[in-house]
This record gives sequence, C-alpha cells and structure tokens, in this order.
Amino acid sequence: MTAPLYDPQNIFAKILRGEIPSHKIFEDADTLAIMDVMPQGEGHCLVLPKAPARNLLDASPESLSAVMATAQKLARAVKSAFAADGVTVMQFNEAAGGQSMFHLHVHVIPRFEGIALKPHTGSMEKPEILATNAEKIRAALASLG
Repeated sequence: MTAPLYDPQNIFAKILRGEIPSHKIFEDADTLAIMDVMPQGEGHCLVLPKAPARNLLDASPESLSAVMATAQKLARAVKSAFAADGVTVMQFNEAAGGQSMFHLHVHVIPRFEGIALKPHTGSMEKPEILATNAEKIRAALASLG
C-alpha cells in the first residue's frame, strides 16, 4: 500500500507561506509555533516544521528534532505564562490515529489540576483572546531566555 502524499495546499502549508494569517508565537529557521484557533484549553498552541511532512511517519529525523526542541521550549513557556500545573504534548498520525490536518504538528497545551481538556468541537476562539494568549507566551519565552 502506498503512503498518502503530502498536500502543499493544506492549511498549515498556507500559514507557513503567509497565505493565511496566524497568531505567531515563535519562529526559527526550521519551525513555527502558532496559537491553535480551536483550542482545547487556554494557551493551546501548535509547533510546525517548515519542511513539508505529512506527519511523523514521513518527516526527516532533522525536522523531528527541530520540532521537538521547539515543543520543549513552548512547553516551558506555556507552563510559566499560564501558571499551569503541567503540560500536555500530543501528536497524531493519519486519520485512524486522530490526525485531521495533514502537515506534521505538535499540540502543546497548559494543564490545570481538576480541569479537563475541552472537546475538539470545531468552534474558533475569538482573535483577541488568541492575540492576548500569544503575547503571554512570547513574554514567557523572552523571560526564560
């Protein structure tokens, strides 16, 4: 069975090319971190590789390494920015594995004792809330160095 091909018209590829706006948090040569527009918790953000990859199954080891380094950086920042008790880091592969957007991405979500994740309902967060949360995370990144 042939693996599905990467679609360069996916929403994350369009964000990386600047064709669709996003609330950017962090960017380096290999990765981009943005706010999730359908957050399952306050401060929910995503880390994307700039290199095209459908998911973990077809990404290069170098790209995966860069994504995980940025995910760690974001995890520390969201925990600090939201005074969270912990952080959930998730990554899904193919539809059967829960993936719905077919560009590799890692979810980073601050977590709080006794508060469950919101279901993925498809409703979008208000842009001003995303902008405020992005600024909190950028400030935490700056303070953490």
